[in-house]
Amino acid sequence: MSSRNRLWVALTAPGVAWLAVFFALPFYAVACVAFGSIDPIFRDAVPQWNPLNWDFTQALNVLDSIVSGPLRGVVTRTLIYVVVAMATSFALGFPIAYYLARHAGKRRLMLLTLIVLPFWVNYLMRMLAWVNLLSPSGFAQRALSFFGINYNWLDGSPITVILGLVYGYVPFLILPLYATLERIDWRLVDAARDLGATSRQAFRLVTVPLASAGLVAAGILIALPMFGDYYTNDLLSRSPNTEMLGNQIDFYINNSSEPQNGAVLVMFLSGMLLIGLSWYLRNTARIGRERVR
Repeated sequence: MSSRNRLWVALTAPGVAWLAVFFALPFYAVACVAFGSIDPIFRDAVPQWNPLNWDFTQALNVLDSIVSGPLRGVVTRTLIYVVVAMATSFALGFPIAYYLARHAGKRRLMLLTLIVLPFWVNYLMRMLAWVNLLSPSGFAQRALSFFGINYNWLDGSPITVILGLVYGYVPFLILPLYATLERIDWRLVDAARDLGATSRQAFRLVTVPLASAGLVAAGILIALPMFGDYYTNDLLSRSPNTEMLGNQIDFYINNSSEPQNGAVLVMFLSGMLLIGLSWYLRNTARIGRERVR
């Protein structure tokens, strides 16, 4: 091994060790609980550390509940909330990222700071601030009451949960989109305009394809935490009618005698997200190979 290769191995070793200790091992422990057994007396989950002895019976029962049982509604609701929240985040975030990348000029740093600044505050504290804002005596309700509109934001409203998800994660969409759009050679867009393309055609045929990798990356970046989110619903709704997959996992692990079900749901959620992530990595690698050619 050359000295250059040894240097790179030494530089990557701490990161690999970190991932192994704080990601791979905990994930393996969750898998051992999910595919372990249940104590017949105390009904506690008994992890099975040997993969050769894993029992998939309970996992199949949970999957059956997802397909045709009581968990089907929770998974469907979570998927709808995440899709709507992602669409709303893109509708809000893409114009902001586009403006920052192409038109902000000297104001760019100040605007980026204003976007990031609120998120230096803990997520829990920000959601509690929204609880006060949306409470019956809060500013939002008082403003609506001025127009004769009475709406209980915190009484199990799906709109409140979706808006909470958007507020919590839209900056994580704006920043990678901005980074992608900033690297675009805008002379290509100008060339398309010179060749007769309208602004809309240039945007659709030039800007969007050039930013496609960033769009997918930003979508995955906010989808991953949204699917497992449970704080937003707990703080802004606390209603079974808006319960998400993260809330169900939290209930199984912390408030029931079925922690194994929670571990199985974690594995199910991880599998869904890994499929999307694998597709993104494969697509990115394909685009990279095409550019090299």
